[in-house]
Amino acid sequence: MSSPTPEDGRMAQMRQWLAAVCAELGLDPALLDGVTDELLDLIRDVAHGPSRPGAPLTAFLVGLAAAGGGQLDPSTTRERVHERAAAVDRLVWSWSPA
Repeated sequence: MSSPTPEDGRMAQMRQWLAAVCAELGLDPALLDGVTDELLDLIRDVAHGPSRPGAPLTAFLVGLAAAGGGQLDPSTTRERVHERAAAVDRLVWSWSPA
């Protein structure tokens, strides 16, 4: 059996963080099952290709489209994004990994 690598630790920390974010936003962490690697690859490809700062926003747009969020009035979507971003920001500042 191989020893844990720093990458293993980073991935474990990522999973712990995402579980906390899901709990904060009232989302089922199973939403990430089977799509995490694909989304990380997408973010990497956009960051190393068309636009580094556009990478996380591209992932946001993919998620929004997948959730049917493009059907809402843009001002409603913006309000919901602001509310949820504020909730996650509070989580960031109180974050203490186990």
